[in-house]
Amino acid sequence: VQLQASGGGLVQAGGSLRLSCAISGRTFVNYDMGWFRQAPGKEREFVAGISWSSWSGTSTYYADSVKDRFTTSRDNAKKSTVYLQMNSMKPEDTAVHYCAAGSTLSRAGDMNYWGKGTQVTVSS
Repeated sequence: VQLQASGGGLVQAGGSLRLSCAISGRTFVNYDMGWFRQAPGKEREFVAGISWSSWSGTSTYYADSVKDRFTTSRDNAKKSTVYLQMNSMKPEDTAVHYCAAGSTLSRAGDMNYWGKGTQVTVSS
């Protein structure tokens, strides 16, 4: 499985960015997807995640710090892309953002596959 995150950049506080994560190599639908970030001098942290099961459908999860500002979704048509829409961004959102895939979503970051990160910088 290969993951490639893109869409990072520089944005002013209050602005928006959308990150994309393209997945290739295995059956996309079998994996839960997570977004994580790491700011300089800080530990990596969970941002958002999306999972799917035959009995409960699609579920999304968010860190308290981004709830009501960020939205993660998957492209059902392409079935190979996951998005993170980031609105009302704050300087504390500045970090390298990563997407990851796993058999089960782990907020602790215990995911099977990781993509290279994309830098997000929010200016005040």
